Amino acid sequence: MGKYRLLREAVEAHLPAIHVLEAPSASDGELALAHDPAWISAVAEGTTSAAQQREIGFPWSERMVQRSRRSVGATIAAARAALFGDAGEMGQGVAANLAGGTHHAHAHKGSGYCVFNDVAVAARLMQAEWHRRHAHRAHMLRVIVVDLDVHQGNGTAAIFRDDESVFTLSMHGAKNFPFRKEASDLDVELPDGCTDAPYLEALDQALASAWARHGDAPPGLAFYLAGADPHEDDRLGRLKISAAGLAERDRRVLRWLRERRVPVALSMAGGYGRNLATTVAVQRRTLEEALASWRAWQAVQEVGGEVGVKEGLKVGLKVGVKKVENEGANGGRNEGGTDSVRSPNPMKESGR
Repeated sequence: MGKYRLLREAVEAHLPAIHVLEAPSASDGELALAHDPAWISAVAEGTTSAAQQREIGFPWSERMVQRSRRSVGATIAAARAALFGDAGEMGQGVAANLAGGTHHAHAHKGSGYCVFNDVAVAARLMQAEWHRRHAHRAHMLRVIVVDLDVHQGNGTAAIFRDDESVFTLSMHGAKNFPFRKEASDLDVELPDGCTDAPYLEALDQALASAWARHGDAPPGLAFYLAGADPHEDDRLGRLKISAAGLAERDRRVLRWLRERRVPVALSMAGGYGRNLATTVAVQRRTLEEALASWRAWQAVQEVGGEVGVKEGLKVGLKVGVKKVENEGANGGRNEGGTDSVRSPNPMKESGR
């Protein structure tokens, strides 16, 4: 039983306020917002080369294609729910993908168990949808990617290298994969064995720097890759962050965004614990923090320029879930997961 199924079952058993939905499949047109048509066709038609499959880390199959499309579709659904909500309603502020965070995929290729880059596609699509709704505004929706997977988001950095409308922040292990890194807008490299206190201090500094660099043009949407792989029990992480430290990390990121009224779509990203239950517990805690932040977001609204409290709020968090499981080749890293989170209806809410 894969970690994505275990996480979905944990959510359904222990977090009943979260509504789990099946993830949609991303279309070729949506994928083309961030990927070369030749790469999309090669994946869809099964003509990827042996070398391309080796770089991804697993062989081509129809199941892989569907899983990869749904991983992107899940993040799209989460971002749309966070930013816009359902038809005719305001955005929910917080939504999530129970998998996703496929940040090693480049425009022209897959890599590191990532076929398509879910965040890149979703960011570009949300910018297009926002522009259609706000055509009278001169500026484009600005996006920030907060990538706290232990591995650098090299594919995301490469895709948005020359795009000033998307700010990429990656805080990762200096000596970890990928060994040839791309330049994000802000890279924070951590030494092997990094523990809670310096990790959280580096996070605070990175968030402050990222916000300062936006100046008078703040982001209107965030993508948060809440990787569980910095955990001290992770097989591939090389850091020593405790479960409590990761929960505090999530709390700080979500509070930082909420206080600035920046909607956020989460992805679970990486997590490869020696004990799979440990990884699932860390990711479940991330969703608990997301639910708490969703409640706080919903409880506060702007009323005539003043902060008001909503009455009779029904609490829930929509979660989109892909039903196809994958743990990668030989139990290796799998960032192309199969689940997604959004925010729900009576309350409206919606993964390395």
